[in-house]
Amino acid sequence: MSVFDSLIDQDHVVTVLTEAVRASKEKDNATQEMTHAWLFTGPPGSGRSNTAVAFAAALLCESGGCNNCLNCRTAIAGTHADIELIETEGLSIKIDEIRELITRASWSPSVGGYRVVVIEDADRLTESAANALLKAIEEPGLRTVWLLCAPSATDVLPTIRSRTRSIVLRTPSTNAVAKLLEGEDINATMANFAARASQGHIGRARHLALNEDARNRRTAILKLSLLITDVASAFKAAQVLVDAAKLEAEEESERRDDTELKNLKEAWGQQGSRLTQGGSKVVKELEKEQKSRSTRMVRDFLDRALLDIATLYRDVLLVQSNSNDSLINIDLVSEIQTVATATSPESTLKKLEAIMVARTNLSHNAAPLLTVEALMVQLK
Repeated sequence: MSVFDSLIDQDHVVTVLTEAVRASKEKDNATQEMTHAWLFTGPPGSGRSNTAVAFAAALLCESGGCNNCLNCRTAIAGTHADIELIETEGLSIKIDEIRELITRASWSPSVGGYRVVVIEDADRLTESAANALLKAIEEPGLRTVWLLCAPSATDVLPTIRSRTRSIVLRTPSTNAVAKLLEGEDINATMANFAARASQGHIGRARHLALNEDARNRRTAILKLSLLITDVASAFKAAQVLVDAAKLEAEEESERRDDTELKNLKEAWGQQGSRLTQGGSKVVKELEKEQKSRSTRMVRDFLDRALLDIATLYRDVLLVQSNSNDSLINIDLVSEIQTVATATSPESTLKKLEAIMVARTNLSHNAAPLLTVEALMVQLK
């Protein structure tokens, strides 16, 4: 057993990281296999953060990642004293967070041989935060290792890229994801559907396989794009999609916000409606973070919806190319054939390009409703 066993279809990455771990254990490391800063990139669902955490566990494990010892177990669970795991549910990582992180990263290891910092969304660093991080990477501590994760190398500062070793993950194959799900007691038919529908995104595949509501929402979104016949119906479809995104975000927020707020107030010694000194400021900061998280959740839902719609037009393009062997949305094959017959491959390609442009605009904080309205008009 190894901590790297959980990485799906990433043999090329496992080989590099295993060699780096081996080099890190040598007292006189004269090779270039191990370095103090790494950048893990790859498409959503490829397992960037899982790979970084597995690497961190292997660096701290005396056996190089046995997956059984206390170091491995606590590292994977996110509770190891020498691992700083930075996850953001908001829109960005700000400079104050990075300054505090740099201070903690400079501490000497408490139980392991390294202090390892894993930043899951390095692409969400603000410019000032990225510059502060750059200085820390340029002047690393003797036993500090930085592991940054981002969708692509271009999503981080060029100066940070130039000071890190790049590890590029690939999208796991449909067969590999389906096999993983079958190993989790999911029947083969459902596993294959989820693997195809998720396009290799392991977390998304597992969610679709286990959640009937998620499958129903996906089908409704796909059918929504097929009902667009004019500008009015395009605007209506956009409104329905954005409203659905907001509703899902609100439902998730309600489950978390009240509990977080209650726990925080208890921690700050709330007495009736009053908090101890400094408590009100902390509460306001939490509420601000919760609002930012809700905004990001809306954008994440819309991004997933647009990816699902893209699979529909991918299937249309395949049918127009007389290739029906690898369709994703088999349950909508008759609708797909109807659209394929009524339109041209050039039109389908333009629609796919429009979907990708809309995703990019959303990632740049464009107004969700205006962005989706513009897209739906192009899809009509």
